[in-house]
Amino acid sequence: MAILISNEAARRIFLARQGLSASPSRAMSKADLLKLITDIGFVQVDSIATVERAHHQIIFSRNQTYKRQHLTELLEKDRALFEHWTHDASILPATFYPYWKHRFRRREPIIQERWRNWHGEGFDSAFEETYRRIAENGPVMSRDMKAEGHQSGGWWNWHPSKTALEYLWHTGKLAVAGRVNFQKVYDLAERVIPAEHHDLDVHHDDFVDWACREALTRLGFATSGEISAFFDIVTPQESKQWVSDHRDELCEVSLASSDGAKERISYAFEGFTGEAEAGIEPPNRIRVLSPFDPLLRNRARTERLFGFYYRIEVFVPEPKRQYGYYVFPLLEGDRLIGRIDMKAERKVGTLDVKRLWLEKGVRPSSGRLAKLDAELNRLAKFTGVESVRYLDEWLG
Repeated sequence: MAILISNEAARRIFLARQGLSASPSRAMSKADLLKLITDIGFVQVDSIATVERAHHQIIFSRNQTYKRQHLTELLEKDRALFEHWTHDASILPATFYPYWKHRFRRREPIIQERWRNWHGEGFDSAFEETYRRIAENGPVMSRDMKAEGHQSGGWWNWHPSKTALEYLWHTGKLAVAGRVNFQKVYDLAERVIPAEHHDLDVHHDDFVDWACREALTRLGFATSGEISAFFDIVTPQESKQWVSDHRDELCEVSLASSDGAKERISYAFEGFTGEAEAGIEPPNRIRVLSPFDPLLRNRARTERLFGFYYRIEVFVPEPKRQYGYYVFPLLEGDRLIGRIDMKAERKVGTLDVKRLWLEKGVRPSSGRLAKLDAELNRLAKFTGVESVRYLDEWLG
């Protein structure tokens, strides 16, 4: 018989697994930061800095004592973290690297086919030369390799050496040794990834088992499709087979969706009740989430658990946007209560709030707006601007 979990309990369990139930003001050391990233699984990297880059904001929303230099040291000095791909570019624990070697091998023929279609025959013309240059002369950035006379035109018009760098990174020959003004510095993977992780090979079956177990641990409960989608390194068929093969270790969990619709069957590890985590009341302060927060990664799961429909509209033509270019979800306690459009205007030193949209049934009470203002001021300080500025008609 399936274990029945209420919607409120399901939300709280997922928040706890994703590091959003602990106090965001507790002191966090560098070791604590590494543990946080390991516990939630990954932190997505994105170049958009409308307010703050995604990886910094994801961490800040969980702990507001976070120091950026700790992340840099873990990546570039301690080598306890590395950058690679989940569903998108992400920061991952170096202990995960042996399992990502399977991703490298799987993606190589796919990338070859796709990039040949996009770049044309000869897209791989600079691969050997680029690798040899790095092997002999050390780390490089894309700008160090740009071909003479090449006109930039977006990623589809990469110069041959940029194509080579990205291909060699995606397939595990190179690794990101650091960043300068957010531009990747590439080096041989064996010179970046600690040997105990780089040299370790994991059998295919052990890889699938690890990927599914680690995903389910961080989700708390999940369908086989959600397990596959979490890291995006195993196929839906593999995760479905893993669930079937390990039913003696798993139990069924029946979850009520946010709208009270038909209950959905998910899986959890045997002995799961969720009572301890379901009893944790998350901090009642309002927190601004990155659009790339792991809590929102699976949009369908977010909508089912929180009743919150969210899409990033960066690539939607402005006249067709429902909200705005880069709109941030708002978390209050265990509920997603709305979204806010804002931008850090660093030249004038303000965090400009353009518009606030609250979900149906969520009132803009004075107490709630005061909590929002307090959080925006904390975020402004972290971002490096002096104050929050509310623009005309920000409240609708």
